[in-house]
Amino acid sequence: MSSVKRDNLIVGLDIGTTKICAIVGNLTEEGIDIVGIGTSPSRGLRKGVVINIESTVASVKKAIEEAELMAGCEIKSVYAGIAGGHIKGFNSQGVIAIKNREVTTEDVKRVIEAAKAIAIPMDREVIHILPQEFIIDDQDGIREPLGMSGVRLEAKVHIVTGAVASAQNIVKSCNRAGLEVADIVLEQLASSEAVLSADEKELGVALVDIGGGTTDIAIFVDGAIKHTSVLSLGGNHLTNDIAVGLRTPMAEAERIKQKYGCCLSSLVGKDETIEVPSVGGRKPRVLSRQLLCEILEPRVEEIFTLVNREIMKSGLEDQIASGVVITGGSTILEGMPELAEQIFNLPVRRGLPQRIGGLIDVVNSPVYATGVGLVVYGSKNVGVHEFPTVQSDDTVFRRVSRRMREWFGEFF
Repeated sequence: MSSVKRDNLIVGLDIGTTKICAIVGNLTEEGIDIVGIGTSPSRGLRKGVVINIESTVASVKKAIEEAELMAGCEIKSVYAGIAGGHIKGFNSQGVIAIKNREVTTEDVKRVIEAAKAIAIPMDREVIHILPQEFIIDDQDGIREPLGMSGVRLEAKVHIVTGAVASAQNIVKSCNRAGLEVADIVLEQLASSEAVLSADEKELGVALVDIGGGTTDIAIFVDGAIKHTSVLSLGGNHLTNDIAVGLRTPMAEAERIKQKYGCCLSSLVGKDETIEVPSVGGRKPRVLSRQLLCEILEPRVEEIFTLVNREIMKSGLEDQIASGVVITGGSTILEGMPELAEQIFNLPVRRGLPQRIGGLIDVVNSPVYATGVGLVVYGSKNVGVHEFPTVQSDDTVFRRVSRRMREWFGEFF
């Protein structure tokens, strides 16, 4: 405990459909050291959305306790990931006049407020406002406008919104497990912090994070996020296909997938066999591994085809020069990158958490990309804004009155 300073700890909580994973990072001068990990099977989620608070709370508690034990510390506050089909991302822009002919933090705040002034339905809330670039007078491509001279400031931003209820259920689950939520972070944004290099983001890259219940996509061009989307398809569909196709229980199907799964038939030898347990006390059967591959290949192909369609829809397919990075637990499946290359016609690599210290060999897997990414995101945004614990009318009132004070401050 003495070696880890309490103030320097940042905890990422990846609340996924298959597993809940807590990762504790310690901020040092050199960067981030991973000092604790806790995982627990996730019981209360479906397609990335909380459907049972009690089960989710129990799983969160278990993962947090395990991480606390390993790191030798007490966890109070976490950065929680959010995913699910309800997530929608879109681009927007705002324009303002620069007050004193020189851009101040106040101007940057105002222009981002202007960009977010769009009609958002009552049941949705803004999760992130991610600046892409600023334009001063007619000079575009500005990343950091502070202190520059000009008359008019324009901001291009990417706004991510999600269902209020889903975000609140994540916060509620954490609160009930005795945790504060420092921020809610889009899962693919977190994963990108862990697995993508700055060069890839500059050149243009598509990140595809295939989890248990969802496939999350983020496209970066010129170092900024240009497109995000979530598909409600993931590794659980593969497990389900195996369970149905081989007539075996879900738990066994998951084990078979992890141990023998492959999604490219050309990688499997003709004479390879697997033993498949049956349902209802019948004897196990021996089947060819090729058969397993024939079940997995079409489904993985379907996932990548839908992702490819999403990339086409964004209109950015010509700008992702550095290719596609796949990450998330499902991408451990043998043959994934090869099959993805055939479908995307682009270079594909598996994304593993990079640029971290500490328990590197433990987290060196696509499974922990989101968890580690949440820690990295947290380290860059410490204290930017605390997420209110589940909103009562009181906090909403406080938020409105604070906004009013800011608004008056701008004018007087």
